[in-house]
Amino acid sequence: MVNEYEIKKQICDIGKRIYNRNMVAANDGNISVKLNDHEFLCTPTGVSKGFMTPDYICKVDENGNVIQANKGFKPSSEIKMHMRVYQKRPDVGSVVHAHPVYATSFAIAGIPLTQPIMPEAVIALGCVPIAEYGTPSTNEIPDRLEKYLPYYDAVLLESHGALTWSTDLLAAYMKMESVEFYAQLLYQSKQLGGPKEFDKATVEKLYEIRRKMGLAGKHPANLCLNKDGLNCHNCGGACSSHIPGMPENSLSVHGSTDMTVDNRAQSPEVIAEITKKVLERLGK
Repeated sequence: MVNEYEIKKQICDIGKRIYNRNMVAANDGNISVKLNDHEFLCTPTGVSKGFMTPDYICKVDENGNVIQANKGFKPSSEIKMHMRVYQKRPDVGSVVHAHPVYATSFAIAGIPLTQPIMPEAVIALGCVPIAEYGTPSTNEIPDRLEKYLPYYDAVLLESHGALTWSTDLLAAYMKMESVEFYAQLLYQSKQLGGPKEFDKATVEKLYEIRRKMGLAGKHPANLCLNKDGLNCHNCGGACSSHIPGMPENSLSVHGSTDMTVDNRAQSPEVIAEITKKVLERLGK
């Protein structure tokens, strides 16, 4: 088992990576790692993530209260956001928040990353929705983030940046890289006349690859969370598959991402049943 000091060094290394890749400026961004259910390491507020040393790193409990911090350092002001992820996703071991240029540009423009344009993004990320704007360092951000946590492993934060999480620190950071790369390719392909999107059959084949690979984390491959269709791309017909016990007309998916659900399908009981059936299909 890796000791705390080594994890602190890893946090500093990832901090340098996000700084050197222009994913943060000045003192932006924050990183956290789960040690156990009651102890978490996190970056401090008000320092550049590119120049940290292990003695900068703070330890907090599951409520964000300080367990240990060296003089002159206190936990990130965004620790509430991290704690909400850990609370709702017990499979998560690390959270990374940054302001990568292309991804944040999409967040500022109010455009989620939902176009299926490259296999790696479809398999590894699925869709990347936008969590509605919240005031930094308050409970507004975690409150607006919460509804996305059961279904996604990365989100854009409206007019703010990006947030990724995974089983460990390196995996959470790699998701941030993937989000930024996806956003950059999407942006640049738009300058060339617009990206060529995969059709439904192609997307479904990619989703099936993910299921067979048994990748960690969540993925909206068989479940569309968003009733308005804004945060879920072409799901290859999986979302429209009839689920036993559900009325045939209770769930419909149109040509691309336009999804409508009637009042019965919006009830908590029906949503819970849909989730149960989907997880059974995925062998979870």
